[in-house]
Amino acid sequence: MQVGIVGLPNVGKSTLFNALTAAAAEAANYPFCTIDPNVGVVPVPDDRLEILADAFQPETVTPATIEFVDIAGLVEGASRGEGLGNQFLSHIRTVDAIVHIVRCFPSEDVVHVYGSVDPLRDKAVIDTELALADLAVVEKRRERGAKQVQTGRKELAAELAALDKLVPALREGRPARMVELDPAEEAAVRSYGLLTRKPIIYCANVGESVIAQAVRDPRSVPEVAPLALAAEAEGAGLVEVCGNLEAELATLSREDRHAFLDELGLPESGLRRMIHAAYDLLGLQTFFTTGPKEVRAWTIHKGDTAVDAAGEVHTDMARGFIRAEIVGWDDYLKSGRSLAKARELGLVRGEGRDYLMADGDIALIRFNV
Repeated sequence: MQVGIVGLPNVGKSTLFNALTAAAAEAANYPFCTIDPNVGVVPVPDDRLEILADAFQPETVTPATIEFVDIAGLVEGASRGEGLGNQFLSHIRTVDAIVHIVRCFPSEDVVHVYGSVDPLRDKAVIDTELALADLAVVEKRRERGAKQVQTGRKELAAELAALDKLVPALREGRPARMVELDPAEEAAVRSYGLLTRKPIIYCANVGESVIAQAVRDPRSVPEVAPLALAAEAEGAGLVEVCGNLEAELATLSREDRHAFLDELGLPESGLRRMIHAAYDLLGLQTFFTTGPKEVRAWTIHKGDTAVDAAGEVHTDMARGFIRAEIVGWDDYLKSGRSLAKARELGLVRGEGRDYLMADGDIALIRFNV
Protein backbone atom coordinates (compact mmCIF):
# COMPACT_ATOMS: atom_id res chain seq x y z
CA MET A 1 0.00 0.00 0.00
CA GLN A 2 1.29 3.45 -0.94
CA VAL A 3 0.15 6.69 0.69
CA GLY A 4 0.93 10.20 -0.52
CA ILE A 5 1.45 13.00 2.02
CA VAL A 6 0.32 16.52 1.05
CA GLY A 7 -0.11 19.82 2.84
CA LEU A 8 0.94 23.45 2.97
CA PRO A 9 4.56 24.33 3.80
CA ASN A 10 5.44 24.39 7.51
CA VAL A 11 2.53 22.24 8.69
CA GLY A 12 4.83 19.47 9.95
CA LYS A 13 4.83 17.17 6.92
CA SER A 14 8.54 16.44 6.90
CA THR A 15 8.76 16.22 10.69
CA LEU A 16 6.00 13.62 10.64
CA PHE A 17 7.48 11.84 7.63
CA ASN A 18 10.84 11.59 9.39
CA ALA A 19 9.20 10.20 12.49
CA LEU A 20 7.11 7.68 10.55
CA THR A 21 9.88 6.40 8.32
CA ALA A 22 13.03 7.18 10.32
CA ALA A 23 14.23 8.76 7.07
CA ALA A 24 16.61 11.67 6.83
CA ALA A 25 14.32 14.11 5.05
CA GLU A 26 15.26 17.64 6.05
CA ALA A 27 12.83 19.39 8.38
CA ALA A 28 13.37 23.10 8.84
CA ASN A 29 11.46 26.24 9.73
CA TYR A 30 11.08 27.59 6.20
CA PRO A 31 8.87 26.74 3.22
CA PHE A 32 9.94 24.19 0.61
CA CYS A 33 12.57 22.49 2.76
CA THR A 34 11.43 19.31 0.96
CA ILE A 35 12.28 19.81 -2.72
CA ASP A 36 12.42 16.17 -3.80
CA PRO A 37 9.71 13.58 -3.23
CA ASN A 38 10.85 11.49 -0.27
CA VAL A 39 9.78 7.86 -0.16
CA GLY A 40 9.91 5.73 2.97
CA VAL A 41 8.81 2.13 3.49
CA VAL A 42 7.43 1.45 6.96
CA PRO A 43 6.67 -1.97 8.47
CA VAL A 44 3.06 -2.21 9.57
CA PRO A 45 3.11 -2.69 13.36
CA ASP A 46 1.10 -5.78 14.32
CA ASP A 47 1.30 -7.42 17.74
CA ARG A 48 -0.07 -10.65 16.25
CA LEU A 49 3.00 -11.03 14.04
CA GLU A 50 5.23 -10.73 17.10
CA ILE A 51 3.21 -13.44 18.88
CA LEU A 52 3.63 -15.78 15.91
CA ALA A 53 7.33 -15.01 15.68
CA ASP A 54 7.79 -15.90 19.35
CA ALA A 55 5.93 -19.18 18.82
CA PHE A 56 7.70 -20.32 15.63
CA GLN A 57 11.14 -18.74 16.05
CA PRO A 58 11.54 -18.55 12.26
CA GLU A 59 14.67 -17.59 10.36
CA THR A 60 12.95 -14.41 9.16
CA VAL A 61 9.93 -12.35 10.17
CA THR A 62 8.39 -10.31 7.37
CA PRO A 63 5.77 -7.68 8.22
CA ALA A 64 3.35 -6.08 5.82
CA THR A 65 4.59 -2.68 4.69
CA ILE A 66 3.19 0.72 3.84
CA GLU A 67 5.00 3.22 1.63
CA PHE A 68 4.79 6.93 2.35
CA VAL A 69 5.54 9.48 -0.37
CA ASP A 70 6.16 13.03 0.92
CA ILE A 71 6.15 15.87 -1.62
CA ALA A 72 7.05 19.54 -1.29
CA GLY A 73 4.51 21.80 0.37
CA LEU A 74 1.76 23.05 -1.90
CA VAL A 75 0.74 26.72 -1.94
CA GLU A 76 -2.16 28.65 -3.41
CA GLY A 77 -1.61 28.76 -7.16
CA ALA A 78 0.28 25.44 -7.26
CA SER A 79 -1.97 24.23 -10.08
CA ARG A 80 -0.72 27.22 -12.12
CA GLY A 81 2.92 26.47 -11.31
CA GLU A 82 3.34 28.51 -8.12
CA GLY A 83 5.79 27.14 -5.56
CA LEU A 84 7.51 23.79 -5.87
CA GLY A 85 4.84 21.28 -4.85
CA ASN A 86 3.19 21.35 -8.29
CA GLN A 87 6.32 19.77 -9.78
CA PHE A 88 5.75 16.63 -7.73
CA LEU A 89 1.99 16.04 -7.93
CA SER A 90 2.67 13.38 -10.56
CA HIS A 91 4.49 11.38 -7.88
CA ILE A 92 1.24 10.80 -5.99
CA ARG A 93 -1.10 10.08 -8.89
CA THR A 94 -0.43 6.35 -8.43
CA VAL A 95 -0.83 6.16 -4.64
CA ASP A 96 -3.70 4.27 -3.03
CA ALA A 97 -4.67 7.03 -0.60
CA ILE A 98 -3.70 10.55 0.43
CA VAL A 99 -2.87 11.85 3.88
CA HIS A 100 -3.45 15.60 4.11
CA ILE A 101 -1.48 17.09 7.00
CA VAL A 102 -3.30 20.09 8.47
CA ARG A 103 -1.64 22.33 11.05
CA CYS A 104 -3.76 22.66 14.18
CA PHE A 105 -1.15 24.03 16.58
CA PRO A 106 -0.13 27.66 17.27
CA SER A 107 3.57 28.42 17.50
CA GLU A 108 5.68 31.57 17.53
CA ASP A 109 8.72 29.50 16.59
CA VAL A 110 7.31 27.90 13.42
CA VAL A 111 6.12 30.45 10.89
CA HIS A 112 2.80 29.71 9.20
CA VAL A 113 2.84 30.47 5.49
CA TYR A 114 -0.36 32.55 5.90
CA GLY A 115 0.57 34.05 9.26
CA SER A 116 -2.16 32.36 11.31
CA VAL A 117 -3.54 28.92 12.15
CA ASP A 118 -6.83 28.22 10.35
CA PRO A 119 -7.34 24.50 9.57
CA LEU A 120 -10.41 24.98 7.33
CA ARG A 121 -8.72 27.70 5.28
CA ASP A 122 -5.61 25.55 4.86
CA LYS A 123 -7.71 22.51 3.94
CA ALA A 124 -9.60 24.56 1.35
CA VAL A 125 -6.37 25.78 -0.27
CA ILE A 126 -5.05 22.26 -0.78
CA ASP A 127 -8.44 20.87 -1.81
CA THR A 128 -8.77 23.59 -4.44
CA GLU A 129 -5.27 23.09 -5.84
CA LEU A 130 -5.75 19.32 -6.11
CA ALA A 131 -9.14 19.87 -7.78
CA LEU A 132 -7.64 22.32 -10.27
CA ALA A 133 -4.81 19.90 -11.05
CA ASP A 134 -7.42 17.21 -11.75
CA LEU A 135 -9.51 19.64 -13.78
CA ALA A 136 -6.60 20.22 -16.16
CA VAL A 137 -6.41 16.46 -16.73
CA VAL A 138 -10.11 15.83 -17.31
CA GLU A 139 -10.72 18.90 -19.49
CA LYS A 140 -7.89 17.90 -21.79
CA ARG A 141 -9.15 14.34 -21.97
CA ARG A 142 -12.76 15.42 -22.58
CA GLU A 143 -11.75 17.64 -25.48
CA ARG A 144 -9.77 14.82 -27.08
CA GLY A 145 -12.46 12.21 -26.34
CA ALA A 146 -15.24 14.33 -27.87
CA LYS A 147 -13.33 14.49 -31.15
CA GLN A 148 -12.69 10.73 -31.09
CA VAL A 149 -16.38 9.94 -30.54
CA GLN A 150 -17.26 12.06 -33.57
CA THR A 151 -15.00 9.82 -35.65
CA GLY A 152 -16.89 6.70 -34.54
CA ARG A 153 -15.18 5.72 -31.25
CA LYS A 154 -18.47 4.76 -29.55
CA GLU A 155 -16.63 2.78 -26.86
CA LEU A 156 -15.65 6.09 -25.31
CA ALA A 157 -19.24 6.89 -24.37
CA ALA A 158 -18.82 5.84 -20.72
CA GLU A 159 -15.63 7.85 -20.40
CA LEU A 160 -17.28 10.99 -21.79
CA ALA A 161 -20.29 10.50 -19.51
CA ALA A 162 -17.93 10.36 -16.51
CA LEU A 163 -16.04 13.43 -17.69
CA ASP A 164 -19.28 15.37 -18.12
CA LYS A 165 -20.00 14.71 -14.43
CA LEU A 166 -16.48 15.41 -13.18
CA VAL A 167 -15.73 18.66 -14.97
CA PRO A 168 -18.44 20.84 -13.36
CA ALA A 169 -17.68 19.46 -9.90
CA LEU A 170 -13.97 20.15 -10.22
CA ARG A 171 -14.64 23.64 -11.58
CA GLU A 172 -16.55 24.32 -8.37
CA GLY A 173 -13.59 23.03 -6.33
CA ARG A 174 -15.43 19.88 -5.24
CA PRO A 175 -13.35 16.68 -5.07
CA ALA A 176 -13.95 14.01 -7.71
CA ARG A 177 -14.63 11.43 -4.99
CA MET A 178 -17.87 13.28 -4.22
CA VAL A 179 -19.14 12.60 -7.77
CA GLU A 180 -21.20 9.44 -8.19
CA LEU A 181 -20.12 7.34 -11.19
CA ASP A 182 -21.54 4.03 -12.35
CA PRO A 183 -19.15 1.04 -12.61
CA ALA A 184 -18.49 1.54 -16.34
CA GLU A 185 -17.75 5.24 -15.85
CA GLU A 186 -15.51 4.50 -12.86
CA ALA A 187 -13.52 1.96 -14.87
CA ALA A 188 -13.17 4.39 -17.77
CA VAL A 189 -11.44 7.09 -15.71
CA ARG A 190 -9.52 4.92 -13.24
CA SER A 191 -6.27 5.23 -15.18
CA TYR A 192 -6.29 9.03 -14.79
CA GLY A 193 -5.08 8.76 -11.19
CA LEU A 194 -7.31 11.66 -10.15
CA LEU A 195 -5.95 13.05 -6.90
CA THR A 196 -9.32 14.14 -5.53
CA ARG A 197 -10.92 10.76 -6.23
CA LYS A 198 -8.49 8.96 -3.97
CA PRO A 199 -9.55 8.11 -0.41
CA ILE A 200 -8.24 10.77 1.95
CA ILE A 201 -7.25 10.96 5.61
CA TYR A 202 -7.01 14.37 7.20
CA CYS A 203 -4.20 14.37 9.74
CA ALA A 204 -4.59 17.05 12.41
CA ASN A 205 -1.12 17.96 13.64
CA VAL A 206 -1.72 19.25 17.17
CA GLY A 207 0.38 20.38 20.11
CA GLU A 208 1.57 17.91 22.74
CA SER A 209 -0.57 19.54 25.43
CA VAL A 210 -3.83 18.60 23.66
CA ILE A 211 -2.96 15.38 21.81
CA ALA A 212 -4.58 13.03 24.36
CA GLN A 213 -7.77 15.11 24.43
CA ALA A 214 -7.82 15.32 20.63
CA VAL A 215 -7.54 11.55 20.28
CA ARG A 216 -10.35 10.98 22.81
CA ASP A 217 -12.68 13.65 21.44
CA PRO A 218 -11.46 15.73 18.49
CA ARG A 219 -14.54 17.96 18.59
CA SER A 220 -13.58 19.12 22.09
CA VAL A 221 -10.36 20.75 20.83
CA PRO A 222 -11.15 24.13 19.21
CA GLU A 223 -8.37 23.87 16.62
CA VAL A 224 -9.45 20.38 15.55
CA ALA A 225 -13.25 20.52 15.80
CA PRO A 226 -13.90 22.26 12.42
CA LEU A 227 -11.63 19.79 10.62
CA ALA A 228 -13.32 16.84 12.35
CA LEU A 229 -16.74 18.05 11.20
CA ALA A 230 -15.51 18.62 7.64
CA ALA A 231 -13.94 15.16 7.45
CA GLU A 232 -17.14 13.57 8.74
CA ALA A 233 -19.21 15.43 6.13
CA GLU A 234 -16.95 14.10 3.38
CA GLY A 235 -16.81 10.56 4.73
CA ALA A 236 -13.04 11.00 5.03
CA GLY A 237 -10.71 9.65 7.69
CA LEU A 238 -9.34 11.76 10.54
CA VAL A 239 -6.26 11.06 12.63
CA GLU A 240 -4.84 13.29 15.35
CA VAL A 241 -1.06 13.32 15.77
CA CYS A 242 1.62 15.45 17.34
CA GLY A 243 4.55 15.57 14.95
CA ASN A 244 7.11 16.54 17.58
CA LEU A 245 5.87 13.78 19.88
CA GLU A 246 6.10 11.20 17.07
CA ALA A 247 9.66 12.37 16.38
CA GLU A 248 10.56 11.80 20.03
CA LEU A 249 8.83 8.38 20.11
CA ALA A 250 10.87 7.29 17.09
CA THR A 251 14.09 7.62 19.14
CA LEU A 252 12.91 5.50 22.09
CA SER A 253 13.12 1.79 22.80
CA ARG A 254 9.89 -0.19 22.75
CA GLU A 255 9.65 -0.27 26.54
CA ASP A 256 10.30 3.47 26.89
CA ARG A 257 7.88 4.19 24.06
CA HIS A 258 5.06 2.30 25.80
CA ALA A 259 5.84 4.02 29.09
CA PHE A 260 5.84 7.44 27.43
CA LEU A 261 2.49 6.78 25.71
CA ASP A 262 0.98 5.56 28.98
CA GLU A 263 2.19 8.71 30.73
CA LEU A 264 0.46 10.83 28.08
CA GLY A 265 -2.72 8.77 28.22
CA LEU A 266 -2.40 7.56 24.62
CA PRO A 267 -3.29 3.97 23.68
CA GLU A 268 -0.89 3.85 20.73
CA SER A 269 1.34 6.00 18.54
CA GLY A 270 0.17 8.22 15.72
CA LEU A 271 1.82 5.84 13.25
CA ARG A 272 -0.38 2.97 14.36
CA ARG A 273 -3.51 5.11 14.32
CA MET A 274 -2.68 6.41 10.85
CA ILE A 275 -2.11 2.91 9.47
CA HIS A 276 -5.30 1.61 11.09
CA ALA A 277 -7.20 4.52 9.52
CA ALA A 278 -5.67 3.78 6.11
CA TYR A 279 -6.57 0.08 6.35
CA ASP A 280 -10.15 0.92 7.33
CA LEU A 281 -10.50 3.52 4.59
CA LEU A 282 -9.20 1.15 1.90
CA GLY A 283 -11.00 -1.93 3.23
CA LEU A 284 -7.80 -3.87 3.93
CA GLN A 285 -7.07 -6.76 6.28
CA THR A 286 -4.16 -9.04 7.21
CA PHE A 287 -3.57 -12.77 7.08
CA PHE A 288 -0.50 -14.74 8.12
CA THR A 289 1.63 -17.60 6.85
CA THR A 290 3.90 -19.45 9.26
CA GLY A 291 6.76 -21.92 9.27
CA PRO A 292 10.32 -22.47 10.49
CA LYS A 293 11.78 -20.40 7.66
CA GLU A 294 9.44 -17.43 7.70
CA VAL A 295 6.51 -15.93 9.53
CA ARG A 296 4.88 -13.32 7.32
CA ALA A 297 1.99 -10.86 7.30
CA TRP A 298 0.12 -10.29 4.04
CA THR A 299 -2.27 -7.48 3.14
CA ILE A 300 -5.46 -8.28 1.21
CA HIS A 301 -8.84 -6.63 0.74
CA LYS A 302 -11.87 -7.42 2.82
CA GLY A 303 -14.00 -9.78 0.76
CA ASP A 304 -10.99 -11.53 -0.82
CA THR A 305 -11.23 -15.29 -1.06
CA ALA A 306 -8.78 -18.03 -0.18
CA VAL A 307 -7.62 -18.23 -3.78
CA ASP A 308 -7.08 -14.45 -3.81
CA ALA A 309 -4.92 -14.82 -0.71
CA ALA A 310 -3.01 -17.66 -2.34
CA GLY A 311 -2.32 -15.44 -5.34
CA GLU A 312 -0.94 -12.75 -3.06
CA VAL A 313 1.68 -15.24 -1.85
CA HIS A 314 2.48 -16.58 -5.33
CA THR A 315 0.61 -16.79 -8.61
CA ASP A 316 1.39 -20.53 -8.82
CA MET A 317 -0.48 -21.07 -5.56
CA ALA A 318 -3.61 -19.51 -7.02
CA ARG A 319 -3.25 -21.38 -10.31
CA GLY A 320 -2.85 -24.77 -8.64
CA PHE A 321 -5.01 -24.10 -5.57
CA ILE A 322 -6.34 -27.24 -3.83
CA ARG A 323 -7.47 -25.98 -0.44
CA ALA A 324 -6.49 -23.68 2.41
CA GLU A 325 -5.99 -24.90 5.95
CA ILE A 326 -7.21 -22.04 8.14
CA VAL A 327 -7.15 -21.28 11.83
CA GLY A 328 -8.75 -18.03 12.95
CA TRP A 329 -6.80 -15.74 15.26
CA ASP A 330 -9.12 -16.19 18.23
CA ASP A 331 -9.01 -19.97 17.81
CA TYR A 332 -5.22 -19.82 17.68
CA LEU A 333 -5.18 -18.02 21.02
CA LYS A 334 -7.67 -20.51 22.48
CA SER A 335 -5.30 -23.33 21.52
CA GLY A 336 -2.51 -21.87 23.64
CA ARG A 337 -0.76 -20.34 20.62
CA SER A 338 -0.02 -23.77 19.19
CA LEU A 339 -1.04 -24.91 15.70
CA ALA A 340 -0.53 -28.53 16.76
CA LYS A 341 -2.95 -28.06 19.65
CA ALA A 342 -5.37 -26.26 17.34
CA ARG A 343 -5.39 -29.36 15.11
CA GLU A 344 -6.05 -31.60 18.10
CA LEU A 345 -8.99 -29.41 19.08
CA GLY A 346 -10.38 -29.44 15.55
CA LEU A 347 -9.87 -25.72 15.13
CA VAL A 348 -7.97 -25.99 11.85
CA ARG A 349 -10.47 -25.92 9.00
CA GLY A 350 -10.09 -27.05 5.40
CA GLU A 351 -11.54 -24.34 3.18
CA GLY A 352 -12.16 -24.16 -0.56
CA ARG A 353 -11.21 -21.48 -3.03
CA ASP A 354 -14.34 -19.39 -2.35
CA TYR A 355 -13.80 -19.11 1.40
CA LEU A 356 -13.88 -15.45 2.47
CA MET A 357 -10.72 -14.66 4.38
CA ALA A 358 -11.04 -13.02 7.79
CA ASP A 359 -8.64 -10.58 9.41
CA GLY A 360 -6.01 -12.48 11.39
CA ASP A 361 -6.46 -15.84 9.65
CA ILE A 362 -3.40 -18.08 9.73
CA ALA A 363 -3.29 -19.94 6.41
CA LEU A 364 -1.49 -22.94 4.95
CA ILE A 365 -2.16 -23.09 1.19
CA ARG A 366 -2.21 -26.52 -0.43
CA PHE A 367 -1.57 -26.36 -4.17
CA ASN A 368 -0.26 -28.38 -7.09
CA VAL A 369 1.12 -27.16 -10.42
